[in-house]
Amino acid sequence: MTAPVIARLDPVKLRENSYFALRDAFTRGAFAPGDTVSLRSLAEQLGVSMTPVREAVRRLVAEGALVDTRSRTLIVPPFDAKRAADLKSARLSLEALVLDQAMDQITPLDIETLEAILRRPHSGPPGLPDLQANYDFHFSLYRHSGSQVLLPLIEALWLQYGAYLNLIIKQPEAATIAEHSLHFAITDALRRGDRAAAQAALEADISRSFRFLIPES
Repeated sequence: MTAPVIARLDPVKLRENSYFALRDAFTRGAFAPGDTVSLRSLAEQLGVSMTPVREAVRRLVAEGALVDTRSRTLIVPPFDAKRAADLKSARLSLEALVLDQAMDQITPLDIETLEAILRRPHSGPPGLPDLQANYDFHFSLYRHSGSQVLLPLIEALWLQYGAYLNLIIKQPEAATIAEHSLHFAITDALRRGDRAAAQAALEADISRSFRFLIPES
């Protein structure tokens, strides 16, 4: 298995930074379902000692991104179609709620900022979806909801979804998707104040990725 690329850290606030660096890697699909994870390897990649990594991993286990087995081996949860379907249902429900709340707060300047994210130069491997732009767009939009309850729940769902995202981006069809078409459909609807169109575009955006995992969805 090719080792995921994880940014090294400055020796400041190592515990929190270790957690956020690993959470970001999981959310971006750096790990695949069933991967075995070594504390030592993670510590070496981050450039820190085992202690902050051990604490970060403990949090990731609690959040469902990793499983600590009886043999003390850490693994990314294997693919499970029912779990994927549950994640899809949860994402559709919660993200629709925060989108609706965000539409009560968002301004024309905010919408321009969202579209600027979509127009940034592509980051990441060529020929693959720009996962950083995708993440930045969704969470920049959702933060306009101001929800202190729903946002952490959605972040946790994306954390668990990250391993499945690893499977999705490896599908040949993933490279053929016009990845920001539905994002621009969302911003167009936001500009018009059309809640139904914004919700429909968001649902289509979430659903199409899950079709790579559960084709009947």
